[in-house]
Amino acid sequence: MSLPLLLPLALVAGPATLIAGSLALAPRWRQWRRERLRRQPFPPAWRTILRRRVPLYRRLPVPLQAQLRAHIQVFLAEKRFIGCAGQRITDEVRVTVAAQACLLLLNRPAHYFEALRQILVYPGAFVVDRAAPLPGGVLQEQRRALAGESWQQGQVILSWQDTLEGAADCTDGRNVVLHEFAHQLDQETGVANGTPHLGSRPRHARWQQVMQAEFAALQWRQQAGQDCLIGAYAAQNPAEFFAVVTELFFERPQALAGEFPGLYGEFADYYGVDPRGWHG
Repeated sequence: MSLPLLLPLALVAGPATLIAGSLALAPRWRQWRRERLRRQPFPPAWRTILRRRVPLYRRLPVPLQAQLRAHIQVFLAEKRFIGCAGQRITDEVRVTVAAQACLLLLNRPAHYFEALRQILVYPGAFVVDRAAPLPGGVLQEQRRALAGESWQQGQVILSWQDTLEGAADCTDGRNVVLHEFAHQLDQETGVANGTPHLGSRPRHARWQQVMQAEFAALQWRQQAGQDCLIGAYAAQNPAEFFAVVTELFFERPQALAGEFPGLYGEFADYYGVDPRGWHG
């Protein structure tokens, strides 16, 4: 239908109908725009950054490499990067972060972290003030140096140094970008509780059963002083457990599957990939 025919209808429909129509068209327009971005040629300079800075990219099967590049195009078109404390935002920063974040989107309906608006990047660890509980219910302000944080208000904060180090060794199970963007997925349900959106009640029930059992077992091992592949940081709460296991799932999949096959199976089902084949 041509524009001259649309205008009279819009005038008759009234403001409420116009708003409803705009809201209905917005997701379709966004999907069209994303498809267009995914089809665009991937810049050669970005491909060079991927190969140099993200070794895990080179291990992916060719179809997943192509899928990752397409996701990066959309991610970088939609998310704003802000340099803090003198950190310059270059294509190297943007592509390196985006590549690792978009690993979490492979073979899944890609919503591109819808709530996320900004990625703040510091040169190194950044200092935050936090209220820590003391005996007797007293709160004390404490300063902590962090490598990353994920906020429900639409921000992820990263240390560029830790981002580079996490990407450089893709087999050590420590990756700040994977960790913080796993929190973003977790927070899509409204609260970070270690249970992302799973799509059905049976999947949710199975996930809860496995996660609660493994989280309780981790806390018991920590209290008993036993070492574990899943580190002590994961025992703080279910949200950190989910984020830490995500790091291990992508970077130490054989070890995770060997020690925690049920847990690995749930993460493979959720993320839609089996990274064991990438690390062979």
